[in-house]
Amino acid sequence: MAGAPQRREGRLGGAFFCRPCVALARALLGQVLVRRLPDGRELRGRIVETEAYLGGDDTASHSRGGRRTARNAAMFMQPGTLYVYQVYGLYFCLNISSQGEGAAVLLRSLEPLQGLEAMRQLRQAQRKSPAKPPKDWQLCNGPSKLCQALAIDKAFDQEDLASAPGLWLEPGPEAPARDALVCSTRIGISGDWAHKPLRFYLRGSKCVSVADKAAEQASGQAAEAPGGAGPWSAT
Repeated sequence: MAGAPQRREGRLGGAFFCRPCVALARALLGQVLVRRLPDGRELRGRIVETEAYLGGDDTASHSRGGRRTARNAAMFMQPGTLYVYQVYGLYFCLNISSQGEGAAVLLRSLEPLQGLEAMRQLRQAQRKSPAKPPKDWQLCNGPSKLCQALAIDKAFDQEDLASAPGLWLEPGPEAPARDALVCSTRIGISGDWAHKPLRFYLRGSKCVSVADKAAEQASGQAAEAPGGAGPWSAT
């Protein structure tokens, strides 16, 4: 988006992803996802929203109870493995495996930084009927929109993000402020895990899919507590 700060060069390696799921969901915020299209164009977006899926007892996870299938195999692979699945037979969602049996982080929203017109064209191509082109902040403000805008599909499933030729992660242009992270509940979850604080986003970003004002207030108070680590502390 206009006025984006200067980016830092270099792909993040496998060691970055080798951490527990919640810690990875937090650490991903502010990093830059890069997509190189077949024609050589590069699209970039800063990660502003994530969700952690812990596997095991997490009833919202595709790997709940240790369940392994051909679909979710990437969730049991080494940290940094891409898990791409399809919803409603139409849309794709992008996840990154972490430490922990069957654990992965869903990328929910990006702030577009580079290649916005290409993103807009890719989004428009996915629409069945004519519609107004999405505004810049609407290009990637949801997990399926993100995949449409970056032309990410099932072909990326089980790829290693540390070495994949067409998709990788770069260090963010600057580290988010200590009080910038908001910890909220996940979107579209029901059951016992509906109220678990496993969604994370950057406060004030217009590109976040859904803002939670109550969670923002609570997160701000935690960050301001004397001696408190705030929501950035690893879990």
